[in-house]
Amino acid sequence: MTLVILVEMMNVNQYLPILGLLILGVLFASGSLVASSMLAPRKRLTEAKLAPYECGIVPEIDPPQRFPVRFYLVAMIFVIFDIEIVFLYPFAVVFRQLGAFALVEVLAFSLAVFAALLFLVSEGALTWGPVKHLTPGLPARTSSSTIVRLGADVERVA
Repeated sequence: MTLVILVEMMNVNQYLPILGLLILGVLFASGSLVASSMLAPRKRLTEAKLAPYECGIVPEIDPPQRFPVRFYLVAMIFVIFDIEIVFLYPFAVVFRQLGAFALVEVLAFSLAVFAALLFLVSEGALTWGPVKHLTPGLPARTSSSTIVRLGADVERVA
């Protein structure tokens, strides 16, 4: 009976350093929080402190409230192709052992992912910003419209 208790105490003694580190960690974390709350200056929020800071420039307009959805679409496309690559690595490692059936399955998987990419591109998921249309500029340049003589009246030259 005494031998059993001694063996159990030896097993518990192995965990005492871990318990000591756990206690030290809790004491350090709680001590840091208490010291921070006691030593930190009291915060008096002003309008200048609450305003966004951008390189010393005072903001004239409020920032937009909504983030563009196109960013998330591009992020999802990245995740889709990242997952496809993760699935293709094991296939590439054991390609010769799997045979033709696995090749057909991987081609079908790749075709489905590529079809999803084509659909997203056709829906405009990768177009950024508004559509830019070319507008006609100035009329064609001629020597009389380009050259203006000094001291001459502009109406007389044109």
